[in-house]
Amino acid sequence: MGAGLKVVVIGGGSSYTPELIEGFILNYETFPVTEIVLVDIEAGRNKLAIVGHLAIRMIEKSGLPIKLNLTLDRRSVLAGADFVTTQMRVGRLEARGWDESIPLKYKMIGQETTGAGGMMKALRTIPVLLEICKDMEELCPNAWLLNFTNPAGMVTEAIHKYSKIKSVGLCNSPIAAYKWLKNVYQVPIENIYCEFAGLNHLHWISTITVNGESKLEELLNNEDGYSAKNVPQYAWNGSLLRSLGAIPSYYLKYFYLKREILAEQQTAAAKGETRAETVQRLEDELFDIYKDPNLSEKPKQLEQRGGAYYSEAAVKLMNSLYNDSRDIQTLNVPNQGVLDFLPDDACIEVNCIVTKEGPIPQKVAIVPAAAKGLIHAVKVYEQLAIEAAVTGNRDTALLALAHHPLVDSTNDAQLMLDEMLGRNKAYLPLFFAE
Repeated sequence: MGAGLKVVVIGGGSSYTPELIEGFILNYETFPVTEIVLVDIEAGRNKLAIVGHLAIRMIEKSGLPIKLNLTLDRRSVLAGADFVTTQMRVGRLEARGWDESIPLKYKMIGQETTGAGGMMKALRTIPVLLEICKDMEELCPNAWLLNFTNPAGMVTEAIHKYSKIKSVGLCNSPIAAYKWLKNVYQVPIENIYCEFAGLNHLHWISTITVNGESKLEELLNNEDGYSAKNVPQYAWNGSLLRSLGAIPSYYLKYFYLKREILAEQQTAAAKGETRAETVQRLEDELFDIYKDPNLSEKPKQLEQRGGAYYSEAAVKLMNSLYNDSRDIQTLNVPNQGVLDFLPDDACIEVNCIVTKEGPIPQKVAIVPAAAKGLIHAVKVYEQLAIEAAVTGNRDTALLALAHHPLVDSTNDAQLMLDEMLGRNKAYLPLFFAE
């Protein structure tokens, strides 16, 4: 085994960071990280200090020879990095609040990774990620960039199109499916196999085996399905599941149960209970817990966040890339012909064999025929939104919204877009260039 590894975490002041540190500690034997740098921006200085000191206590308790640094200057620490992870939120929770609340005024779903809100997040985020890639091309051109920043599939596609950096996108949804099945069947995760087909936050599980035996049929009658804390907890329509012959990602409730979720969001917003406000309360509680000088482990409360377990996925991916493990993981990668109805450069979310050269997407045995149209429609929107993010072109942004299945009026979309761009002006210099 060579020298120790250096990992730079951009968005290091995130409430998820303790989970990442725990992952590095637990996997030290096979993934020997000896230097971790947590990077944040000036506005995140306080959170970075709180999380950073908890991370230091966790490392001290482990007794491992891991050095941890905190900085607000990413360029000063990228040189020599083996892996860079991004877990950032441009505009912080305040901007998420706009993403969720403004569309509701126009009777449209307000969500941070899909619809109009998801597009605004992409417009804010993609240019910043591409700047990070530019720094990496100069300072650590051989490092792997693991992107967990949402909307993960779109951000990863933009990186592949506009940068030379080796990058993989990942999401906690697939690992959440495995955790769900582990609980349902009381077996180790290694004994479970799922085949995923689709896009990030828009996938269907079309094969499920436990101990080599297919369980899909009986799970299609389990209308609760797998879910996450950040998605409304509606049961699935059993007839829909059985006719699809696949289990949809919980994010597909925004498409299949649009009217119910819109009504629920409007009710919650009227009470001041958008998801952004809920997350803000959870974060405040977590950071109060993190401040405890006697705390030296990841607190259980972190699992209340919608992205719980993402670092388990992140550390597993780094470990496999480093060790050429050739295990199967569900990742966001360029299509390259896997889904024959999408362009080769479209980012998709499918099972991949992870090698040291990068993930190799696997052929998908079953894509539900009824899902193909929705996958294609959302990909058209995504590719237009990525183009809008790098050009700052308002017409392209409107065209993207007009082709999103959750946007039902181009005229209202125009008004909504103008309002959302205006509110996000500080984060969208390309759209306001003279």
